[in-house]
Amino acid sequence: MDFKPAGLLTGIGSVPYADSDRALSLIFSNTPEIPYWPQMPQKGPQEGFVFQFLSPLVNMGLITIENNRAFFDTENHRWAECLAEFYTLYMAAMEGDAGALEAFALPEKAASGFYAFIKHVHEKGPQEAIFFKGHLAGPLTIGFQLKDDKGRLAYYEDQLRDVLVKTLALHGRWQAQKLSSLGRPAIIFVDEPGISVYGKSGYITVSREMIERDLNEISEQIHAAGALCGVHSCDAIDWSILYQCRLDIVNLDAYNFGESLIPFAPELKDFIQRGGILAQGIVPTNEKAFDENCESLVKRLHDLWDQLLQRGIPRHDLLMRTMITPACGTGLLDPALAVHIYSLAREVSGAVRELARG
Repeated sequence: MDFKPAGLLTGIGSVPYADSDRALSLIFSNTPEIPYWPQMPQKGPQEGFVFQFLSPLVNMGLITIENNRAFFDTENHRWAECLAEFYTLYMAAMEGDAGALEAFALPEKAASGFYAFIKHVHEKGPQEAIFFKGHLAGPLTIGFQLKDDKGRLAYYEDQLRDVLVKTLALHGRWQAQKLSSLGRPAIIFVDEPGISVYGKSGYITVSREMIERDLNEISEQIHAAGALCGVHSCDAIDWSILYQCRLDIVNLDAYNFGESLIPFAPELKDFIQRGGILAQGIVPTNEKAFDENCESLVKRLHDLWDQLLQRGIPRHDLLMRTMITPACGTGLLDPALAVHIYSLAREVSGAVRELARG
């Protein structure tokens, strides 16, 4: 699928509402071509990653929740039996068992925004949508928050990391199939701010190979459902890792960290030439948004593109492979600020699309 967004706008998952109607109004009025289902963290802890993406591990007894703390319960006397049950379910889903794949679904009580999105599209049709976008938390981000019952980080435990990655991979496949069934192809973003640990002194055992293998396993299942796969990271990282993974879209906070792309311009050029898309989060997701306007943000993009042009990336190629997003999610912001951010993003997207057409 050769997709040239040429400035189209989409959003990052979270929005600052507890009401699905208000969330969907913000999304469909500002990102009609690539609308996405809303995560609503203000509804409470049930909107967190354990409940949304890891419910099969809770249901099978691999993860226990006690006193608002979730952990891998390796001391459970049924641990080996639970693991065997997980891998049996995983293999069945991989072999095309629809019922097994359904075990990796989003629970309605933990993702009301997803089911409200599905209902909205069923009732009103795809309308202007070209794609429907979904998202899930990444293995590093989860693996550095979730521990086992001995206090060890899950990402450092090979068995636990494998279970996490396989769960996320099949969840991504399920989500892509569900969104695609609405009549448009899907884009699934893996939200992975945790990738910023790579290369830091406190995380020397996190290797490039580990990151690439985990992300590729997830993207493979998303691709198997006919969807595009992207990764969102909102820090200055070694972007060459993502360019060399089997990804279609790389999304960054271009407002704060755009210049972090410059050292990796050769790898970005190769990524774009292979059909990769650079989703540029040019609208800040904080109070700085009130100090910006469309012209100032488009100038930031031009300044960044000029630097990339000087390093051999043709402006037209970059422009055609550009997607616009806010810098990050807006779930913890004041609603008025979120509305302003999306209004700005829509204006910037319009300006970039005019450039692409010209």
